Amino acid sequence: MISSTVLFYGNYVLCLCLGLLCVVFVSYWNIEWRGGFAWDASFLQFNWHPVLMVTGLVVLYGNAAILYRIPFTWSQRKQHWKLVHAALLLSSLILSILGLCAVFDFHTGYHIPNLYSLHSWVGIFTVVLFTAQWLLGLVGFLSPCSPLGFRKLLKPVHAWMGMAIFILSLASCLSVTRNADPPPITTNYIAYSSHPAEALFANFLGVLIVAFGLVVLGILSNQRWKRPEPGEESSRVSILLSYLYNTWTSIYYL
Repeated sequence: MISSTVLFYGNYVLCLCLGLLCVVFVSYWNIEWRGGFAWDASFLQFNWHPVLMVTGLVVLYGNAAILYRIPFTWSQRKQHWKLVHAALLLSSLILSILGLCAVFDFHTGYHIPNLYSLHSWVGIFTVVLFTAQWLLGLVGFLSPCSPLGFRKLLKPVHAWMGMAIFILSLASCLSVTRNADPPPITTNYIAYSSHPAEALFANFLGVLIVAFGLVVLGILSNQRWKRPEPGEESSRVSILLSYLYNTWTSIYYL
């Protein structure tokens, strides 16, 4: 059990580092090659879109999803961590909505149609599903009027939807096209060839997002790192104490 806990924290630190790198890379990309940021319906406002989406819909969301897997939280009241979980997800949702506002304002200012690409379809569907998921979680798990039976039925659906939203977020970020309108293939090839540094940097950002997503999904899929239920918690503590006692006894009699 100790080795499992150490392995978890190793993955958790890796997750934090990858998430931080994703935010740094997407911010630097838009500052160095795209001219920075503004909120004036110009192309500089559009630059907020990838930064807010990667930060909110991927990094914050991913960290909120694995919050219950942290062993440190298991010995504390779950209600407190429910509030932290909900607050992180609300912050993620607000950043995502601001990211959508940034791109919609830019499109309106330049008379560009909205929701014309697969990226935009997947992205808007993800945010709508995320909003419904957050409201359902608020009613089902934080409302004192929610019956216990309803919570038990909702819990596996909530967990499945949470993972589905995260996968859709990754797919949306990786399917992005940086230009406002899809150019011809030859134009896109010339533009890519004339800016190799930016193109490589953007590819590295994509690799970081994939790596972050894989670590988060790996943590969520490992049943040993699942928060124990009230009956299981005492059992895990007993196993841990037994393991420590046997280890100490073996060392003592060497």
